[in-house]
Amino acid sequence: MQFKHPEILYFLFLLVIPVLVHLFQLRRFKKEYFTNVRFLKELSMQTRKSSVIKKWLLLFTRLLLLACLIIAFAQPFFKAPDDDNKGNEMVILLDNSFSMQAKGSRGELLKRAVQDLLENTPESQRFSLITNSGAFWYTDIKSIQKELQNLPYSDIPYKPDFLLNKALAKSPNIGKDVVLITDAVNLDSKDVSKFGNRPVYAIKPEAQNIRNIAIDSVCISQTMDNFYEVKVEMSAYGTYEDAIPVALYNGKSLTAKSLVTFDTAKKSSVFTIPKKDFHGYVEVIDGSLDYDNTYFFSLSKPQKSTVTAIGDADKNKFLSRIFTEDEFNYTATPLATLDYNSLQKQDAIILNELKDIPQALITTLKDFYAKGGNICIIPAAEGSLQSLNALLSALGPVSFKPVTDGEKQITKIANNHPLFSTVFEKRVDNFQYPKVKSSYSITGNVLPILSYADQQVFLASFNNKLGNVYVFSAPINSKNTNFQNSPLVLVSFYNMAQNSGKTGISAITIGKNESLVLDVQLGKDEVLAVKNDGADFIPMQQLLNNKVKLSFGDYPEKAGNYGIFKSNEKLKDVSFNHARTESNLNLQNTAVLDDFTSVDSVATVFNDIKSERTASELWKWFVIGTLIFLVLELFIQKFVK
Repeated sequence: MQFKHPEILYFLFLLVIPVLVHLFQLRRFKKEYFTNVRFLKELSMQTRKSSVIKKWLLLFTRLLLLACLIIAFAQPFFKAPDDDNKGNEMVILLDNSFSMQAKGSRGELLKRAVQDLLENTPESQRFSLITNSGAFWYTDIKSIQKELQNLPYSDIPYKPDFLLNKALAKSPNIGKDVVLITDAVNLDSKDVSKFGNRPVYAIKPEAQNIRNIAIDSVCISQTMDNFYEVKVEMSAYGTYEDAIPVALYNGKSLTAKSLVTFDTAKKSSVFTIPKKDFHGYVEVIDGSLDYDNTYFFSLSKPQKSTVTAIGDADKNKFLSRIFTEDEFNYTATPLATLDYNSLQKQDAIILNELKDIPQALITTLKDFYAKGGNICIIPAAEGSLQSLNALLSALGPVSFKPVTDGEKQITKIANNHPLFSTVFEKRVDNFQYPKVKSSYSITGNVLPILSYADQQVFLASFNNKLGNVYVFSAPINSKNTNFQNSPLVLVSFYNMAQNSGKTGISAITIGKNESLVLDVQLGKDEVLAVKNDGADFIPMQQLLNNKVKLSFGDYPEKAGNYGIFKSNEKLKDVSFNHARTESNLNLQNTAVLDDFTSVDSVATVFNDIKSERTASELWKWFVIGTLIFLVLELFIQKFVK
């Protein structure tokens, strides 16, 4: 037992007062006998014995009464079981990832968790609340009520260890009581490995319906003269027996609608749209998560790409049949008459069997590639291997090994490579594959596009997220190969020359730090802004001569269709979507939270902490004891003779 005011116990010395009074009352008197009262002797002796007993009873009663009163003022108590953590700071780690959009027994999981906090957190309780995307430090529930009610969902994964580290960095010398509120989707043991022995409570809201359909991507599956075929790729998590409606919108106008039956986990739907500007989205309705039911994308009316081929006129002839005037601004030039200043204005540059590559051209191409240009390298049979490798090393970790003679057949096509992903509906087995007579070997970190029967690469690529480099391992002139007569040549060079900023679908994933290069010149104080009716922001931008590189990072915060503006002039439509990392609700892993104290609500947390850290106050019992002994004394005075 401990005392809040132990100094008051010094007053126990006052107990000596009743003892002294008692001794004074019990002092001996000299006996004197009178003849006329001798007959009262026996009665007197009995009365004296009763009086002594009464005085001893009163003494003990008064001693106990006074002792209880003094001890009550000293406020005795028993130490709480968890008294060592009494000074801890409350830290609530709230999961606001998109999986918390799922419906539980009482509505959306996040909204129900917020309501639990608002209803059951004491108004006097100070705490810090940290979400995936923000934090409220040392606050109370009334101060952040409005912010909690409007708390947005985030595409940032829920990482409890990372959130706890933020709290520890804010106040490293203060103990922490941690409350985790999460559905544990995509959570693993590594995310909760640093909590140590501190008190941790886990609230695990569960979704009633874990089925979900997500729109994963939208791509152009086929390009026709006046139309695009747009393919919508979708994933189903769980079993769906009924057909699910899929709708295509241009702006707010419904363009097309179809039904998809998910007899397999992956399904696609194809829509045909005019070959002109399209700024809209695809939507599916599944009654589960909302964030992945809509996929925003933009299509720009095709613009002519600018292509330059550097090489001998005879060897460039086949390219003029591919890059026609209606779709390309194509020029062919020998190396001797090349205008280096014009190269930065191109979308694609083709080096067609140059025997030697000057250092000035290597420097220019390196800068061109860094700014988002596409480069195609076709080696010469008798070219300088040193200058060729000097160019490749300037662009990436790739090199050529010396040429070898021997016929090889091109037998493997990477159908999933962006160059061919929209060409073949299914694998082609009876294709008339071309052959080569002599070839180099390519080494380095490249992505194969076309390969020989011996698995060596014929055509490969690598990129810097802005531009692409395509490398052939053999000369493709008619003396060395029949590749020019293959249908692959048209598809390959056509897609190599396309500029993603001028054609194709624009759909950027938020948080993946994707970039976009635009052909625009800015003044000294001019910047480009990205905006729509509900939001706007200024992305990171880098001036590249007559181009601007935009980097979006974690912006915008909300998916949707946006425009890129120079002052009030719209330069390009662009769309943003959140990554589909939270779509599979079957990845719920509550087992990683089993080592923590599992509770149903925030109210249980506060009640448990209060009961474990509240000392047992004993002063009330001593006050009651004082009253009991006071009443007992009155009874002794009245009834004991």
